[in-house]
Amino acid sequence: MFDTGRMSDELKALKVDVTRLLSTAGEEMLDGSKDRAEALAAQIRAALAELGETIDEEQEQLHDLVTGRPIASLASAFALGVVVGFMLRRH
Repeated sequence: MFDTGRMSDELKALKVDVTRLLSTAGEEMLDGSKDRAEALAAQIRAALAELGETIDEEQEQLHDLVTGRPIASLASAFALGVVVGFMLRRH
């Protein structure tokens, strides 16, 4: 009634086809993920480089400001310390 040998052969062929399709799809997904990860890494590197430049510029400006007005800078730092101290004491 049923040809089990033929069905077994067809199931084996189907298994081979499914395995091949899954491995191909997995490779394509892996390649796509790698490409997206590399693009994201490049964007992060560019943003960090820009941030580093901005921080260097701000550090130079702050240094010039403190060097130009040492007494005012010291008084400001002291006042800020007192305010932060009072805030921390309350909590």
